[in-house]
Amino acid sequence: MSLAFTRRLAAAAVLTAALLVPLAACGNDDDKKDSGSKATKSASDAPKADLTVLAAASLTDVFETAGKAYEESHPGTKVTFSFAGSQELAAQVNQGSPADVLVTADTKTMDGLEGETGTPAVIAKNRLVIATGKGNPEKIAGLKDLADSKLKVVLAAPEVPAGRYSEQILEKQNVEVKPVSQEPNVRAVLSKVELGEADAGLVYKTDAESAADKVDAVRIPDGQNAIASYPAATLKSSKHAEAAAAFVKWLSTPEAQKILRDAGFQQP
Repeated sequence: MSLAFTRRLAAAAVLTAALLVPLAACGNDDDKKDSGSKATKSASDAPKADLTVLAAASLTDVFETAGKAYEESHPGTKVTFSFAGSQELAAQVNQGSPADVLVTADTKTMDGLEGETGTPAVIAKNRLVIATGKGNPEKIAGLKDLADSKLKVVLAAPEVPAGRYSEQILEKQNVEVKPVSQEPNVRAVLSKVELGEADAGLVYKTDAESAADKVDAVRIPDGQNAIASYPAATLKSSKHAEAAAAFVKWLSTPEAQKILRDAGFQQP
């Protein structure tokens, strides 16, 4: 083999290598583009919708916080809440009010809507306390004190979960209370005490904590108390079934559970 021929082969090899480098670089860019498009596609596959959530009145504060957290972690989704007594929410569902998710303060109300909802999941629990004016001016120490006819006691109406729980624990302790009013939801009970229109009222622990600057909470021993369970479920009439299911599932995640715990709710 001549020296000239050998040099030509070497030159050809160098040229070929030089041409392959940019091709390889292009291939890497294409891989990156493919990877980026897959990530974009994955993000776009996440359910996005404007969701309406019907929720028990006692969830007002914590769900406002949870809703913002959900929107931040799920761009493109907006969550709007409608708060009321669980019995009012059930009536709205039965009347066909447009909504996507239902969260009640008891399993009884949710079970009564079995044909209208998906499978419910309990996301939190709660218990009752006696709410009094700040400083507990009437020196209320327990349930038996609520029988004092001189006290203005307000309760939730019997058809409201908080009212039903209140009746249960008062009957169990043989305490007869004649409330000055029976309210349509537990937040209305709390408001009466906050405004000084009542000396005491039975509310959830989390309600009293949300107004700690205006009311005091007298603990009710576990043996005398009732536990409230909060089930969440999608509504079959929802036009955003996938997004609604994603929100209900999120309520059981560590992120959502921490928000609920921080607000005073108990583990499911």
